[in-house]
Amino acid sequence: MTVYGVTGGSGALGRLAVRELLARGVVAHEVVALARTPSKAADLSALGVQVRAADYGDLRAQTAALAGVDRLLLVSSSEAGRRVAHHANVIEAAEKTGVSRIVYTSMLNVDGSTNPLAGEHRDTEAILRAAAVPFVTLRNGWYTENYTDQLGSYLERGEIVGAAGTGAISAATRQDYAEAAVVILSQDSDSARAYELGGPAFALAELAQVVHEVTGTPVAYRDLPTGEYVAALQSAGMGEDTARFVAALDTSIAHGDLQTDSQDLAHVLGRPPTSLADAVQDAYAGAAENDRLAPSSSRPAESSVARAALRSFGDL
Repeated sequence: MTVYGVTGGSGALGRLAVRELLARGVVAHEVVALARTPSKAADLSALGVQVRAADYGDLRAQTAALAGVDRLLLVSSSEAGRRVAHHANVIEAAEKTGVSRIVYTSMLNVDGSTNPLAGEHRDTEAILRAAAVPFVTLRNGWYTENYTDQLGSYLERGEIVGAAGTGAISAATRQDYAEAAVVILSQDSDSARAYELGGPAFALAELAQVVHEVTGTPVAYRDLPTGEYVAALQSAGMGEDTARFVAALDTSIAHGDLQTDSQDLAHVLGRPPTSLADAVQDAYAGAAENDRLAPSSSRPAESSVARAALRSFGDL
């Protein structure tokens, strides 16, 4: 019997991974979902999954929660600036409890990326290399949902605003990344391997065109110099430091940091990743059904995009 653990089990990516394990025939009681607040994973408990309390920042809780776990999906912590300490706790706990394999959700092109989020992932990979647990890194690209979740804003404003220039983004859906993670977690592939995972690349101007084609509403991409984008974010109510951080994410896209020609994701999935058009269509249909297309006037579009960007490599 192999027991699978998933950190961030109540989050968007972690929950999808847990459900994917069940869909692939893993018995529910052989799946452990680690969650800071177990009540947020009540739906998984109802399916028979073991939900255990484990805050990333609590080494003792992590050690207790990993007891009996054989293979662990380490979903990146959602707290930028604290990820290295959080991940180090999980890795140390995995060593103490005899976990035989860690699969870590890292970041696309992490070795040479200028993205301000990259450093914490590089440092985590270094900790894994020094640890006594075999591991695999999944260097995930941007979530397509970072953009499709903003459809209401795009349609209301008729534009997507950013500072990414013509930089391309090899994004994929959370479901695609979750499926890939479970495939790798279930395999006995070489340890210390890094998969560069991303879908077909698109620039933000192409995203705007796809949104137009799917919804019938004209949407264009308005590219701003970095300084002007920072000012726009501040005018939407964002603090200067955060605005500069978010603008730096777009600047890294302009540099090509979130683009890859790797076909690793398609090879792992055994199928093409979800297309941008299909992702937009699904999001549009779901938003219309749930009356979520009109953004609240208290949430400016720039702030919505910023929130999505800030959680891109974590899992809220």
